[in-house]
Amino acid sequence: MAAGALLLAGDHVRIEVVVSGPIRLEIVETAGTVAYAMRGASARWDVAIELTDGASLQWYGEPFVVAADADVTRSTSAQLDGGCTAEIRESLVLGRYGEVGGTLRTQTRAWIGADLLLAEDLDLSPENRTGWAILGRARCLDTVTALGHRLPEAPHTLQLEGTGSIARRLVHQQHESDLGGTSGAVGSEPGAVGRASGAVGGVSGAVGRTAGTH
Repeated sequence: MAAGALLLAGDHVRIEVVVSGPIRLEIVETAGTVAYAMRGASARWDVAIELTDGASLQWYGEPFVVAADADVTRSTSAQLDGGCTAEIRESLVLGRYGEVGGTLRTQTRAWIGADLLLAEDLDLSPENRTGWAILGRARCLDTVTALGHRLPEAPHTLQLEGTGSIARRLVHQQHESDLGGTSGAVGSEPGAVGRASGAVGGVSGAVGRTAGTH
């Protein structure tokens, strides 16, 4: 679907990315994803990443739009060996233009070896996300997460206790974010280069989708 991917009531999308060896993998999405109204039902979007033996991943995702009356749970899990690096952009948009977006709950976990590097849970349901400590008046949450290396110091970049960083922007329109570039830190090591692309997200691994009744 070159025009975009759809997430409908009852869908469960699982994307697995497995990279082993001195490989630099870049995932390029050809279009964003829209989660549509679900009439009281819900959907899931799960991403599992595993990097071993010096692998590097760069994945700058296209916008993930949660339309009015959608209810989505989205999780990202990343397991890295020491010496591996990843840089992942997740651009979450609550509602299409002129809409009050639906409910989105996210969970992010990342490990380097046996050490937990990042654990974050966000409840972006309409009744919770307008608090000053979450989104306030913003409609879009744009995040670049670096694992196994650090992003440059900047006012809106959080350096994690372990080797990693989170750069985040809260904006009303997704195109207002300045996180569209890359830090250049990922993939600096020599090795093979791979690129995958797709509307739902091209991966080196498996993509699974189970569709319910719509």
